[in-house]
Amino acid sequence: MKEELQRLQAEVLAALGHPNRVKIVEFLRSGERCVCEIFPALELEQSNLSRHLKALKEAGILESRKEGVSVYYKVSDPRIFKLLDLSTRIIKREIENRSKILEMV
Repeated sequence: MKEELQRLQAEVLAALGHPNRVKIVEFLRSGERCVCEIFPALELEQSNLSRHLKALKEAGILESRKEGVSVYYKVSDPRIFKLLDLSTRIIKREIENRSKILEMV
């Protein structure tokens, strides 16, 4: 049971392990958006965007719905933003620690 949970955790984190996927999730922070809005805003090729959206959806990070010919995506659980915010804080702390080390040199 614990191994399955760890596998699923790794799956979610792996889905976020690409800068373009983080960009997509951050873009959706303001709410549901049509692919027709995501594509030009992030300046990704359509096939590239589709691949990243699929990976995020398969990991349960995104949900989609179709309206006519348009497909809309949204983040399935807003706690994903807390995860991204936490990673930002960790990165900032690490940068500060490294800066302190460099100042000592």
